[in-house]
Amino acid sequence: MDEIQQGIGAYGAGRAGGAFDLLTFIQQPHTGLRIVSWLFSLVIFGCVSNEGYINRPDEVKEFCIFNRNQNACNYAVGMGSLAFLSCMLFLALDVYFPQISSVKDRKKAVLADVGTSAFWSFMWFVGFCFLANQWQVSKPDNNPLQEGGDAARAAIAFSFFSIFTWAGQAFLAFQRYKLGADSALFSQDYTDPSEDAAAAVPYSSYSAADDLESPGGTGSYQQSTEGIYDGSAGYQRQEY
Repeated sequence: MDEIQQGIGAYGAGRAGGAFDLLTFIQQPHTGLRIVSWLFSLVIFGCVSNEGYINRPDEVKEFCIFNRNQNACNYAVGMGSLAFLSCMLFLALDVYFPQISSVKDRKKAVLADVGTSAFWSFMWFVGFCFLANQWQVSKPDNNPLQEGGDAARAAIAFSFFSIFTWAGQAFLAFQRYKLGADSALFSQDYTDPSEDAAAAVPYSSYSAADDLESPGGTGSYQQSTEGIYDGSAGYQRQEY
């Protein structure tokens, strides 16, 4: 629960009027998972686009290393590039989140994080199964020189790892949503949790003892309790 609260605190790190702490922001669990997912997508995209197309010595045209199935390479390249951009987008949203004043927009941002992360976890599960299957049925005759084997296995491995990094982002985002619904995260008066707790309270509670001890007796509540009519048949002011 402490890590989840720290994750919420990261949203307040860059709040308007407060200094943005980059180190604290990077150390948040959800930020770390986004960076790792960003790196994984970059590795998958790079491995397949650079070494995922091969040909036999007697051929000129290159084919996909995954059983010569162009769809497999296209899937890996496309999903890798889109996941890369998605990570960048949500990292920017994490930084901008404290600037969002609308409660509805703030809820939508967190729910979008949940939905997008769950979507990418599923897509990488499909990608892992697809690439692993196509690699398993690949014919050795199509790659007699064993070129690009390490790149293909790396793409499969990082597709598998991406399932869990994106699932972790979805879990943390859902926990932030649940915790935010019970806290000030979705409140119009949301402030940075790292600030003084006293400053986050806009109004001080009324204390009858403080009002009675006030030398001037000018408080609005005290005035309301004083007699407004001193007639013999009316209200009389009470002396303490």
